[in-house]
Amino acid sequence: DRSIAQISQDMDLVESVIRRWVAQAEVDEGRRPGTTSVEHDEIMALRKRVRVLEEEREILKKAARFFATETR
Repeated sequence: DRSIAQISQDMDLVESVIRRWVAQAEVDEGRRPGTTSVEHDEIMALRKRVRVLEEEREILKKAARFFATETR
C-alpha cells in the first residue's frame, strides 16, 4: 500500500487534493457522514433551477406591470 504522500508525488498533486478525494469517496460509499457527490450535483442543479425560475418570475412581474399600464 502506498501512502497519500507517495501517490500525490506520483500524480504531481498536492496531498490535500488526494485527501479530499479520499474523504469524498468515503462519503459517497456511506462510510463517512456528509453530502454525497450525487447529492451535491442535485443541489447545484436545483439552485440553478431556482435562479432561472426567479428570473422568469421577475420578467413576468415586469410584463404584468407593463400590460396593466397599457390597458388603463
